[in-house]
Amino acid sequence: MLQNIGFPGLMLILVVVLVLFGPSKLPELGRAVGRTLHEFKSSARELVSEGKETADHIEKDDKLLDKAKA
Repeated sequence: MLQNIGFPGLMLILVVVLVLFGPSKLPELGRAVGRTLHEFKSSARELVSEGKETADHIEKDDKLLDKAKA
């Protein structure tokens, strides 16, 4: 979806944002977007690591069950 915007569309979006928020609010807005992206990325990393840990625990449990059955 975003790859279809193109350069003219991106410029139009930037002009609209500049008009809506003004030049004094743009740095503040940029920081807020940056913090949001940082939090999103760290949460995604945390979920992936938890998923890997869960998969490792399940794999260990399966191995123990196989040994118990044998």
